[in-house]
Amino acid sequence: MRPLTRMGLFASAMALMPMMATSDTADGEALNTMSWPEIEELARGGEVNWFLWGGSDNINQYVTEYVGGILKDEYDITLNRVGLSDTVEAVNIVLGEKESGVLDNGSVDMIWINGENFRTMKQGDLAYCGYTDVLPNNALVDWNNPAIANDFGVPVEGCEVPWSKAQFAFAYDTARMDNPPRSIAELIDWVKANPGRFTYPAPPDFNGSVFVRHVFYYAAGGVDNLLGDFDQAKYDEVAAKTWDILNDLEPYLWREGATYPASISAMEQLYANSEVDLTFNYEPAGVGLNIENGTFPPTTQGYGLTDGTIGNTNYTIIPFNSPNKAAALVLQNVLLSGEAQHQKALPTVWGAAPAIEVSRTSNDVQAKFNAIEKHPNVVPAEELAKVALPELQASWISAIEKGWLENVGQ
Repeated sequence: MRPLTRMGLFASAMALMPMMATSDTADGEALNTMSWPEIEELARGGEVNWFLWGGSDNINQYVTEYVGGILKDEYDITLNRVGLSDTVEAVNIVLGEKESGVLDNGSVDMIWINGENFRTMKQGDLAYCGYTDVLPNNALVDWNNPAIANDFGVPVEGCEVPWSKAQFAFAYDTARMDNPPRSIAELIDWVKANPGRFTYPAPPDFNGSVFVRHVFYYAAGGVDNLLGDFDQAKYDEVAAKTWDILNDLEPYLWREGATYPASISAMEQLYANSEVDLTFNYEPAGVGLNIENGTFPPTTQGYGLTDGTIGNTNYTIIPFNSPNKAAALVLQNVLLSGEAQHQKALPTVWGAAPAIEVSRTSNDVQAKFNAIEKHPNVVPAEELAKVALPELQASWISAIEKGWLENVGQ
């Protein structure tokens, strides 16, 4: 299938969108001066088009049924979930609309976004900003935490709202192996000693991309040597080492590296079919969900690396030309609520770590969080957090993904 161009994605999204029955009449500046009850009333009876990665059935169900149910029952707002294979698709739609002069009636009301794409939207004036203090549940967010106030090194500055925290983790089948590789150096040796039993999704899949960044950190001698603004000379030096490592590994990968899984879901299926012996995910709780739904064998065990794994915060953003900004604000406020954050933290729902400060929620919500029973096969978030590695600034990530495609993927 021929990939869609930017305008092709725009046309496809427009075809998918239901006809808008209503739209918010206030622009962003006006909304920022309104009271919350006024915004709720403006949003009531409308709709909101949320574009987000659609590769997880449990996340899709949480969004459509739980979040969509609250919006409909409490505000008579219709939530239209638009699934994406890559977040950049939604960003390109907004960019295409701006270039076409669609400045106040866009097709995208909200995006589940990552740091690299946030930088693109912020630098391109594609984001609605300055509204976070309007949200009542913004009080639950610790904006003094640099990991919240900065998204892959880019200051948030009121242009997006945190949704979840995540940290990379591996998993293996205890029935197949006793001692999995516990560091990137051990993994490199293990792959060569076990040809055909490992692979990773091709970047820009975000799980494949973060795996490549772990190798990049290793090649640099640690992430501390990469922090700060993008350094072309440092990048060239570390990238050359990284591509050498990955190209050297390629003959030992699944199918001798002739092809890579297109997504994390495809890689997880390879693991489930015993075609590879290791899997990984930015969402460690996925191990428990995949065990419970019968996809993974019950002997699967999640684990971290002794040299650490990358963790980050993910966000939602409202494009500058959203015609349903009030409804999008109501949606963001629902997502930030203690109740909604608790629901997605349940291992049977998603298992996502909250982006809010649980200590700022009601006693009832705190008690619910404390009562969550963790799946025994999921590596504890507290254990991973002890050796969490920071994300690089977005400019590094763009260069690494582009470099992989040119020097390894080709």
